[in-house]
Amino acid sequence: MILVTGATGVVGREVVRRLPSDLGVRVMVRDPGQAAEFAGSGVDVAVGDFGDAASLARAVDGVSAAFVVTVRIGADDDVRFVRAAQRAGVERVVKLSAAAVLDQGSVDLVTRWQRANEELLRVSGVEWTLLRPRAFMSNALGWASSVRGEGVVRALYGESACACVDPRDVAEVAARVLAQPGHAGRAYTLTGPEALTAADQARQLGQLLKAPLRFEELTRGAARAGWLRRYPAAVAEALLESAERQRAGVKTQVEDTVRVVTGRPPGSFREWARDHLEAFAPVRQEPGSVPAGS
Repeated sequence: MILVTGATGVVGREVVRRLPSDLGVRVMVRDPGQAAEFAGSGVDVAVGDFGDAASLARAVDGVSAAFVVTVRIGADDDVRFVRAAQRAGVERVVKLSAAAVLDQGSVDLVTRWQRANEELLRVSGVEWTLLRPRAFMSNALGWASSVRGEGVVRALYGESACACVDPRDVAEVAARVLAQPGHAGRAYTLTGPEALTAADQARQLGQLLKAPLRFEELTRGAARAGWLRRYPAAVAEALLESAERQRAGVKTQVEDTVRVVTGRPPGSFREWARDHLEAFAPVRQEPGSVPAGS
């Protein structure tokens, strides 16, 4: 039995889709309502929370391998999971971390937390594999509203490049590592095939939409304000530090790991954008229709 946490997230959902059904797949979800997504799929559903030891114990019972995604920055969710895995005899844990742990000078809250979680797993006595992706291409969905409504992409340091990765490629690597032997004690840095700037991505989106998009550079203050509306202050500051590292050029290195593990090259941003173009396309009114709210 393979357990997937974060199964309704951008990577976890794709991991579940890619795992061979004959291995037995269980997902851990916090909300019972999320279980409906997996109805009829043959996937076992465990309702659980990293903060609830009893529910964790139920989730890992009978599990041989687990994919672990934690998102509460600074919390001890990884500690709780590793303890539960040790007690249950889980043989292998595949941990979603981040490429930032390798960046020299990266000491922000998020990166320190990820490094601590990696070290926790290394000394746990459980077989482990670390996945360290660069930024997800799907982060571009944060522009969807402004692209649809204004034809604008706004970002901080729009001419700084990052070798962002398709989260579907991360999921494919995770599924193979979970299902196949030979990955114990390895840390895989995962990137896309090239380093792109936000301005590059805006140009490619515009080409696919057949409508040029305007790029607008955000100030640090505007970027901070936007992140503070979504995240705690310490996380917003960590994101600003991350942007500064990208501006310094530390996120441009392209790795061949996706091809080595999966046997195929990583997907490009253009391919990802083409597959998600509906999210960016303006809503078209049918001829003669009355606009909503009229």
